[in-house]
Parts: sequence; structure tokens; C-alpha cells
Amino acid sequence: MRRTVLVGLTAALSLSGCSDTASPDPADAAQVAVELVVQDLASPVFLTAPPGDDRLFIVERAGRIVIVEAGVVRAEPFLDIRPLVTSGGERGLLGMAFHPQYALNGQFFVNYTDSDNASTEVVRYTVSDDPAVADPSSRMSILSVTQPFANHNAGMLAFGPDGMLYVGLGDGGSTGDPLNHAQRPENLLGSMLRLDVDGGTPYAIPADNPLLGHPTARPETWAYGLRNPWRYSFDRATGDLYIADVGERIHEEVNFQPVSSPGGQNYGWRIMEGIACYNPPSDCSTGGLTLPVHEYTHVDGCAITGGYVYRGSAVPAIVGRYFYADFCTNWVRSVLVSDGIAFGLRDHMGEFGPLPGIVSFGEDGHGELYTVSLNGRVYRLVEPTP
Repeated sequence: MRRTVLVGLTAALSLSGCSDTASPDPADAAQVAVELVVQDLASPVFLTAPPGDDRLFIVERAGRIVIVEAGVVRAEPFLDIRPLVTSGGERGLLGMAFHPQYALNGQFFVNYTDSDNASTEVVRYTVSDDPAVADPSSRMSILSVTQPFANHNAGMLAFGPDGMLYVGLGDGGSTGDPLNHAQRPENLLGSMLRLDVDGGTPYAIPADNPLLGHPTARPETWAYGLRNPWRYSFDRATGDLYIADVGERIHEEVNFQPVSSPGGQNYGWRIMEGIACYNPPSDCSTGGLTLPVHEYTHVDGCAITGGYVYRGSAVPAIVGRYFYADFCTNWVRSVLVSDGIAFGLRDHMGEFGPLPGIVSFGEDGHGELYTVSLNGRVYRLVEPTP
């Protein structure tokens, strides 16, 4: 089932820090539509697949990973760890990443909230002799981080073009980062971590991590100053990193890190929220901070769901556009980014309408792009049908 119309929406130039506004252009034809792939899933929160694989692996918040083949959910889950998981709200089984050499070593990694002490757990598993079923006994703990509050768990995992595992951690929760975790890289909260999971047990610190050797900072830290980097992604073509950070009061933001970056960025939280001062509420110092490449305010939504730069082949008109959504207002938008500047904002509401509760985007094994809604529906981006 496809959802499309012939009139799209475009927007004026959107520079770094500009609010996310869009205006209709009646002469602009639709670029993209969506096609329902599967529905009636149990609170799905993520979708992924190994490179070249035709299957979809969908993460359900309660603690299951299911496989979808040709629109049909396999009866037996790929992995079921529900007894290990605290689920509900911002807790649960939240992320999954296949090792770049999955075809050879069968390894994949998950991120979940532990049932015993509500900590964030990053764990490695291995597929069994049956390629449709993981081996639960292969469990190996990679990282455990205590969470002082129930929210801002982030949960994403992704391998970068450098083969390292990137782990995004929220600031620990509550309101306003009361313990100032995000500005204190001596703890892991409010940070993006970079781990070499092949260089040691359970991991090694990459020799070029930016804070390695710092007298107080944790050497795992790649960047910090993040509130809740729920979803982030690497551009398949360029290796650039996009981090969508969920805002507090007013601003939702997209941070951009070029592939050439040595890391070490301070993205500003809780000093700043987006391009505005937060603590202090005025006259804050922006020295040493990296401001977002793009943002919007709560006039337009309430919580950003970060996506991907489209690099698939099914919809040539949108190649190179970074897609994101708002969880509350149900729109999908996209921008182009060049030399660290976002422009060409497009609102896709006129092309396929609202998509309620988008909690994640996902890429399949061929680079095609999907939306995942907490209401159990998954859509694929496709070319419009006249």
C-alpha cells in the first residue's frame, strides 16, 4: 500500500541554527512516497540488516528481535531476551548493530536497559548454526553504565566507517541534567563513545580517541555535551556522522561531524539547548562548543527522531538527503548538508501525510530507508505512483 500525492512541499534555505520552517510550492512534484511493509508488531523501536541481506531485523522494545521476510514476520524470534530487559517509556531493548564482518564472525551487538538495576547494557551475541536464530548462550557483556533516572537512555549502536563501535549515551535523565553529566567527560553519560570491540576483551580504547591520556576524562569518549542522542547514523557514501539530539524545553537539534573529524567535540548541553542558552539562561559562553548544523523549535514538534542520509537506489530524487521526523507531530522532513551547512529543507507531509509515532528510521541491507512507528507499523520509502 502506497501513500502519495502529486504536490510536494519545499522550504527556503535552512542554515546552521535556523528554525525548521517550510512553505508549500504547488509546482513541485512529489519526490517520495511510503509503502507499508509490515504492521501489528509489538512496540518496534529499530530496524536494521546485515549488508546485502534481504531480511529485515526489527527490534521490539520489550526484548525481542524479529525477522521479516517478504512482509511476513517469522514465528520464531531471532533473539528473545525479555527476562533480562526493563521495558516501558524510554527503557527497553533499544538498539542493535551487526558487526561489519557479520558474514564471517556472526557477531551482533544490542543495547538494552537491564531488569535488575536499570543500567544500560551493551552486549555481544553470535548467530547460531541456524541463520534465523541467535545463540543466547553466546552472550558477552561489553559495557554496563548505571542510569540514575528512568529517561534519557539513548540506546543507539552503530559501527562507523573506521570499524569502531559508537555508543550514544544520554545525560542520565531527570530534567535539565541536574548532575551536569554531559559537561563532565570523566563520566560516560551525555557522551558518544568509540570502542574497538576487536582489539581487546571486552573492548580496547582506539589509539586515536581524542581524550585518551586526558587526566580526568574517560578514554572511551569520542564526543560529549549531548542530552539524549536517541538516533544517530553514518552516511554510507561519505562516512559523515549525524547525531539527532532530543531537546529539553524548546529546541530539537541535528549535530554534524565530518568523517575527517578527530573527535572531541563538545555539543553544548546543558550550557546550550540547540542555539540558545540553557544554563545559564542567557549570556552563556559558546567558546569551545560545536553548535548544531540544523534545528527546529517546539512550535513544530517536541522530540526529534534522527534518521539517515538516503543512499538507496529505489528513489533517485532523494539521494543525499538526510531524513528525520518528529515523534509528536508525525511529520517527516529532510535536508541536504554540504560543508557543514544544512540547506534545502523539505517537508514531506504533502507527499505521504503524517506517520504517527515514528520512533526510528532504519536501513536494510541494500541501503533502502524505512520508518518505524511505535504503533507497530513499518513503512519503506519508495518512488511515487502517478
